[in-house]
Amino acid sequence: MVFASFAFLFWFLPAFLLVYHAAPPRWRNLALTLGSFVFYGWWRPHYVLLMLGSVAVDYLAARAMGGVDSGRRRRRWLWLSIATNLGLLGWFKYTNLLVDTWNDLTPWPVAWERVLLPVGISFFTFQSMSYTIDVYRGDVRPVRSFGDLLCFVSMFPQLVAGPVVRYRDVQDQIAHRTVDLVGRSDGVLLFALGLAKKVLIADSVAPLVDAVWALEQPGFAAAWLGGVAFSVQIYFDFSGYSDMAIGLGRVLGFRFPSNFLSPYRAPSLTELWRRWHVSLSTWLRDYLYVPLGGNRRGEGRAQVNVMATMLLGGLWHGAAWNFLLWGGLHGLLLVLERRLGKASPYARLPRPAQVAVTFLLWTATMMVFRSDSAGDLARIGAAAAGLGGADGVPALGGKAPFAYAALGLGLAIAFALPRSEQLVQRCQPLVMLGALLLGLVAIGHLLGGEYTPFLYFQF
Repeated sequence: MVFASFAFLFWFLPAFLLVYHAAPPRWRNLALTLGSFVFYGWWRPHYVLLMLGSVAVDYLAARAMGGVDSGRRRRRWLWLSIATNLGLLGWFKYTNLLVDTWNDLTPWPVAWERVLLPVGISFFTFQSMSYTIDVYRGDVRPVRSFGDLLCFVSMFPQLVAGPVVRYRDVQDQIAHRTVDLVGRSDGVLLFALGLAKKVLIADSVAPLVDAVWALEQPGFAAAWLGGVAFSVQIYFDFSGYSDMAIGLGRVLGFRFPSNFLSPYRAPSLTELWRRWHVSLSTWLRDYLYVPLGGNRRGEGRAQVNVMATMLLGGLWHGAAWNFLLWGGLHGLLLVLERRLGKASPYARLPRPAQVAVTFLLWTATMMVFRSDSAGDLARIGAAAAGLGGADGVPALGGKAPFAYAALGLGLAIAFALPRSEQLVQRCQPLVMLGALLLGLVAIGHLLGGEYTPFLYFQF
């Protein structure tokens, strides 16, 4: 089930909220867990068992670590948790890639029935695994209630596309939380703004992106138009989902961490990554970059760690070589900025120019991210470098006015307007009314148009 759907908006969400708020406070975790099972199992019910198994292993491992003092025995339980989570992630997400690569490169093809990827497995395995790592480090105490841990991992607002919430961020709220009028109203407004960002901007720009990538001989202008459009699409698709998730959390009494901090206004890629998908960036920093040694073993080792983190972060985004290449490109660019004192090579330019160059560099790498095949990448890459064909801007028919209006509006919002959470915090009547109206327009557009799935559901 997805947020931007008739089934969620008009069936699941009203029924769940009625049950949740009618339940006594001590039963709300159970109501949330059962509702999350329905939400996640809507597509493939048996994958709920997969999540249950992962959480059970992590619960037992954490309890075992809490009952022993031996560092060696604690590490064994930690490695059991990590191996289980990464094993599940590796099997479901990367087996198809490995088999396809083997079949392409060797004369001994393997007959293979493709593994179906569970929605959101990258997110809930990272969340569950971070809990056992934090227990091992002593940052949190092992939970006594399996139900509390299961509620944390399965929580449907952020289950399938983040933010990547850590147990220590919400452990007090799982034990006790209050739902007041302010929290509910803020949550509704955030959800409305997120839905509008997804449906009115990301989905409206999507036909332009698809049309550019479908060109047989895209030219220079078409390639960069498609790249900029995709940068707008993925930002409003993912930040819109995050707004909806954070808003739903507020309605339920939770405060999830912010996930996007106006990343396209950053003057360098280092700064952009501090603002983009913050929950994942900090997760990779704390649970991968730091354990690899961080910057504690000299600058040379730190640069290697940055590259390794970005390569694995790229591969986390999808089981395809273009994602690994995308991560590698960002690793190289971040290493270059580290060598310059975490400043960009164009740091002496006026700040607006720095922001513009950073956005263009990001857009160039997003062309790699968007390309599904080597042919796509070669065609779009050559065009972006001025070596492409003569195909002009693609014709979109009746969708063109909406696509170009959404593109212009998206760029204006990304570079000039406050974030959704900032707008809601200001609590201005016109902003509140505007958010609600945008949400209603988005619902009307959603019911009358074509459905475009969230981009990050494939990750």
